[in-house]
Amino acid sequence: MLDLWYKNTIIYCLDVETFRDSDGDGVGDFPGLTECLDYLSGLGITCIWLMPFYPSPNRDNGYDVTDYYNVDSRLGTLGDFVEFTRQANHRGIRVIVDLVVNHTSTEHPWFQAACSDQQSKYRDYYVWKEKKPEDADEGIVFPGRQSTTWTYQEQAQAFYHHRFYEHQADLNIANPTVRQEICKIMGFWLQLGVSGFRVDAAPYLIELQGVEDQADVTDPFTYLSEFRDFLSWRRGDAIVLAEANISIEEMPKYFGNGDRMQMLFGFIVNQQMMLSLVREEAAPLVNALKSLPPIPQIGQWAIFVRNHDELSLDKLTPTEQEEVADQFAPDREQMWIFDRGIRRRLPPMVEGNIRRIQLAYSLMLTLPGTPVLFYGEEIGMGEDLSLDERNSTRTPMQWSDAPNGGFSTAPSEKLIRPVISEGQFGYAAVNVMDQRRDPKSLLNWMERAIRMRKECPEFGWGKWQILDTGKPQVFAHRCEWQKGAVVALHNLSSQPCTVTLSSSPENSPPGNSPPENLPENDHHWLELLGDCPYEPLKGASREIYLESYGFRWFRVCSRGV
Repeated sequence: MLDLWYKNTIIYCLDVETFRDSDGDGVGDFPGLTECLDYLSGLGITCIWLMPFYPSPNRDNGYDVTDYYNVDSRLGTLGDFVEFTRQANHRGIRVIVDLVVNHTSTEHPWFQAACSDQQSKYRDYYVWKEKKPEDADEGIVFPGRQSTTWTYQEQAQAFYHHRFYEHQADLNIANPTVRQEICKIMGFWLQLGVSGFRVDAAPYLIELQGVEDQADVTDPFTYLSEFRDFLSWRRGDAIVLAEANISIEEMPKYFGNGDRMQMLFGFIVNQQMMLSLVREEAAPLVNALKSLPPIPQIGQWAIFVRNHDELSLDKLTPTEQEEVADQFAPDREQMWIFDRGIRRRLPPMVEGNIRRIQLAYSLMLTLPGTPVLFYGEEIGMGEDLSLDERNSTRTPMQWSDAPNGGFSTAPSEKLIRPVISEGQFGYAAVNVMDQRRDPKSLLNWMERAIRMRKECPEFGWGKWQILDTGKPQVFAHRCEWQKGAVVALHNLSSQPCTVTLSSSPENSPPGNSPPENLPENDHHWLELLGDCPYEPLKGASREIYLESYGFRWFRVCSRGV
């Protein structure tokens, strides 16, 4: 059997600079993160995804890199990084890191050399035009913050391409030397102990805008195969997780025949899940899952509730976007960003309703794929809308009710970003230490749910089917793998209900042949997890009661178990 460790891992995304400060300078660091590894291990995390930690002017939260082979000095040293990965691996936690190679900072030495000398080898590392292209105002990624994708550089006497902000110059993927450099970067961090990469802006990484005549391939996806080949030779179990918010038709190209990306984020499932939560109807989520293309055996979806960016709703219709925003972002001026998304965390979006919060994360943990948590979700952190753009959801971790939420001993004015200090989601009300002591807290529930999810590999590995419940507000599905089967039911409504499941699952997704079903009289359902204690199912009954916003997980067992 293939050792596809990522099929049943629990990924936890964090930003080193906002997680834990060990030296009191107001900035999180690797020594501070290392001190928190036992906490993450206790939570059940088995893979940490690090947001950019490289040297950077920090004009875009580290996604503007000036050195791919080092650590931002504020966060520590390469030695601190290696000690962190060693300690993480010792606890059974893998590490993947952001690979931000669609562009560099304009302050990167490569770009500086390219501007100062047209004969420099770095000139062709970037994409240039002597005249501004006519379509320079098309394909804007950050509407309202960005007006063009081509900017004139005086010293270079040419326009350079930047799909994102003008301080992020795009690398020339058609240049073989650039691709060799990308492989070199991957090889460097693999040698230091990482288990793979989250590829930032994957669709734009292989974009041939402005370099069509230089490309040595007609299909730019060939470049993804090239990177994967390198990765597999250097470390056979290393993975690439692609950030690719793309159409359903494009998805198979990123997986290839199993020779490209192993994982893709489930953006479409995420957006339809949000629509289902707003409508309190399962249909949008069901339709999203049924629309997914078949993927290779080694392929996997990364399932999330929220991430470090805005909650993108770009794959919903304008009417559906309005529907979600009316409930989750009623103050458009403060909460809506880039004409497509919501810059909030989930708990404030549902007004702190613990039942709706747990329902959403129960869905995340049971939907077919690998769950991805964003730091602070385990305790229900909120956002600070006074901060600019995406920083609203990137506030420091809230560890305790001590000053600065226990994140740092520095004066509050010296913190990398303000800690949420007031209101329902301030650190006095929402923090790790208080929730550790409360058996009914979100943190303790999350630990139990993650532990149970790890005991149910069927959710990550198995063939899945949607079950007919006869109730539009209930989402139910079944996953089977290696003769094991699990079933999860979720009531998306504020009203309790009773559902009756048929003995045979229906609605098999494309390329996902129906699992073999045990005869109804040959098995019973063992309850694994629920939103509250329920009466056990009696005999062969498939009448299942669900509280408002309730959920129940079951294992289908043979009579002898």
